[in-house]
Amino acid sequence: MRCPFCAHETSQVKDSRPAEDNAAIRRRRQCEGCGARFTTFERVQLREILVVKSNAAREPFDRGKIEQSVTLACRKRNVSQERIDRLVSGIQRQVETLGETEVSTQTIGEMVMDGLRQLDSVAYIRFASVYRDFSEARDFEQFASSVRELGGA
Repeated sequence: MRCPFCAHETSQVKDSRPAEDNAAIRRRRQCEGCGARFTTFERVQLREILVVKSNAAREPFDRGKIEQSVTLACRKRNVSQERIDRLVSGIQRQVETLGETEVSTQTIGEMVMDGLRQLDSVAYIRFASVYRDFSEARDFEQFASSVRELGGA
């Protein structure tokens, strides 16, 4: 494994343990070049899945993008990293078990919305504001009132 700090080619595994409800293995590594420590995750990949973007471009599915979006939506909220990891792992499993080799960003976005609705109502509204491209304050008001009506806030 290449070191993210100095790009040295080899590192030693110092510790391994199950992560994400046994869906991944977390490994603590130490670079043999600079001595820096870093963490890697090993996950099962059932098949290569392509994400079809709104402009019809295709790119490989990247769990990290979902994790980044969910983490940003949950920023400064009382949501543990473990709960975020479980949500992201659940979305990844849903995508993989669809049985499709291509999945749209819209499908993934709806999965994230469903997960965040159950996780945290403020994070749900934050994600929705970007995902649904809110342009005015009344867009927030209408969406927040619909969340309240559903009992989410």
